[in-house]
Amino acid sequence: MNIQNLKSDIPASIVVFLVALPLCLGIALASGAPMLSGIIAGIIGGIIVGFLSKSDTSVSGPAAGLAAVVLASIHQLGSFELFLTAVFLAGLIQLIMGITKTGFIADFIPTNVIKGLLSAIGIVLILKQIPHAIGYDADMEGDFQFFQMDGNNSFSEILNSINNITPAALFICAISIPILVYWDKTPLKKMKFFPSSLFVVIFGVLINSLLTKFIPSMAIGSSHLVAIPQISFNQLDSFIHIPQASFLMMPSIWTVAITIALVASLETLLNIEAVDKIDPQKRHTPPNQELIAQGIGNLCAGIFGGIPITSVIIRSSVNIQSGNKSKLSSIMHGFFIILSVLLFRDIINAIPLSSLAAILLVTGYKLAKVSIFTSMYKKGWQEFIPYIATVLAIVFTDLLIGVLIGLGVGIFFLLRNNFRNPFEREDYRLHVGEIIKIVMPNQVSFLNKASIKETLWNIPEHSKVILDATNTNYIDGDILEIIEDFKEIVAPQKNIQLNILGQKDTYVLKDQIEFVNVLDKDTREKLDYKKVLSLLIEGNERFCSGTISDKNFLEQAHATAHEQSPMCAIVGCIDSRATPEILFDAGIGEILTIRIAGNIISKEVVGSLEIACSKLGAKLIVIKAHSNCGAVALAVKNVKEHSIGSITSVIQDVASQAGLYPLTENTTIESQIEQVSIENVKHSVREVLRLSEYLRTKIEAQEIGIVSAYHNIKTGKVEFTSVV
Repeated sequence: MNIQNLKSDIPASIVVFLVALPLCLGIALASGAPMLSGIIAGIIGGIIVGFLSKSDTSVSGPAAGLAAVVLASIHQLGSFELFLTAVFLAGLIQLIMGITKTGFIADFIPTNVIKGLLSAIGIVLILKQIPHAIGYDADMEGDFQFFQMDGNNSFSEILNSINNITPAALFICAISIPILVYWDKTPLKKMKFFPSSLFVVIFGVLINSLLTKFIPSMAIGSSHLVAIPQISFNQLDSFIHIPQASFLMMPSIWTVAITIALVASLETLLNIEAVDKIDPQKRHTPPNQELIAQGIGNLCAGIFGGIPITSVIIRSSVNIQSGNKSKLSSIMHGFFIILSVLLFRDIINAIPLSSLAAILLVTGYKLAKVSIFTSMYKKGWQEFIPYIATVLAIVFTDLLIGVLIGLGVGIFFLLRNNFRNPFEREDYRLHVGEIIKIVMPNQVSFLNKASIKETLWNIPEHSKVILDATNTNYIDGDILEIIEDFKEIVAPQKNIQLNILGQKDTYVLKDQIEFVNVLDKDTREKLDYKKVLSLLIEGNERFCSGTISDKNFLEQAHATAHEQSPMCAIVGCIDSRATPEILFDAGIGEILTIRIAGNIISKEVVGSLEIACSKLGAKLIVIKAHSNCGAVALAVKNVKEHSIGSITSVIQDVASQAGLYPLTENTTIESQIEQVSIENVKHSVREVLRLSEYLRTKIEAQEIGIVSAYHNIKTGKVEFTSVV
């Protein structure tokens, strides 16, 4: 903890304390527990949980989501003393959950559900604080359920409040909201030690004090102010509770304890995920450490008389928006609760609830901005529907039920997507023929069972299939069984050649290779030069799109060791960036490559081409140039030192015949190099036809083809001219 953070953490802790205090009281009242138990929970959540937690932003205390559970539990057990034993045991269960690292559950909560939780909390804050903002405080602070204990709901409460406006409360809130919104857009934002939230609280107290003194009839009454009950030190002893061994033998206590532990843990994990989302620094809260901190907090709550504690999204949001830097703000807010109850009760009780309502209204707006809804909508229905379902469910029920509904909708879309698109299937033509490649995802569970079986069983007869699990970390046993059935029964029946890749040593199913994607003589003989050109174009498209085919070069080397059957011969430059096998996504033995600077043609090159076509069976000759050619650049610059002139002189002659050399005033060197490269490759095609009667005869008979190509080394794209 950095002491330099105090100038930000102290003001933030004061604001969090001011918001948390009435919530502690209201939640205790809604839970049917003593008022002091809510304050004790707030103190423990701030000081003990805040100290033990690894979160710099989360603030813990009594949670509205547990109010109904607490109320029912106290009624079920028959006494608050027995209930405190259940809280103690719940803390013990949470502690064990943290030690055994069950916090990983948090990583499986979808982002759209977390964002739905945040937006819903924002809407609930707005709905619940509107009555308090205008001075109608019939519903207690801390009641965040849609259906209230007094029989009203969030909407009817707003309608009732319209007929019961307190003018002074409305005035204070109406002035406070613009201050909160525009404060950071003025030089006042530099006063980190004095945030806008603290200012509006002081403003509300001063306005009401002035009204009390000069216009008493307009002043806000005590029923619309914070109300800390009178507490004496003698009362504190009665709340200390040591669980008795006899209580531990009661099944009902364990039932309540397990319920509280599970609900509190789930709420905490949800809240820390949500808080991490809105943290400007995007810090990560370790979920297991948080469960340990919450468990110790609830152990203490059970001993000292507090109601159950969780991480609370509202206080945490206020903490972040007040500019906190570290967990000191959470710890100090707990100390401020102690001081307020014991020493500053009268001062705190002068704060109008409408001032706090203004803070919470602005917090709610920031959590539920329209831009958040539109951004989620733009992500598509499968993201938006679980998001909006979570929002509506939380608004009309409570946090936990709403999240469970959102998760249910999210799981529906997960199952739907797993059935429709559980893996990536690629159907492509390689030089060896048609290949079906099925790429397994990172995790393959039983949820993928139906779709994987349907896909495998519908593969056509006589296919070549690659089942690739190279990047898969987990495959469920049911899926392995399906693949085994396909391998042993279906594939042989349909004459399907199957390659299985990437299986782990721990799996019963092992890798197998039934075919090597290498060009053999029989396959090559079925190709003509037009088909070869089409395969080169498709291979280059795969290279440019980053979807190159899988190759086992060692297997290809073994398969071609006794014989090579190239489908084409490519004459290209020596440039290191222009390797034909890579550019055309070819395997070993598929392309015969002749490399010479400037792709110029000599008798030796022509002799090599005649060997490629007459002895090795190549069907197509490609003369390939490329952009930014170094040999052409040397020719344009008239470099002839050593033996380089044997190359550059040939290129210069071609350029001169085309009127491109020497350089004209209207032509840049870069432009000249590109133009000369194109003319040079055309000249090379003509030279092949001139120097080889054998090749010329075969080309005229359309037994083989010859084509020029131009490779853009920046994009990787290869453009071909028409086949001669």
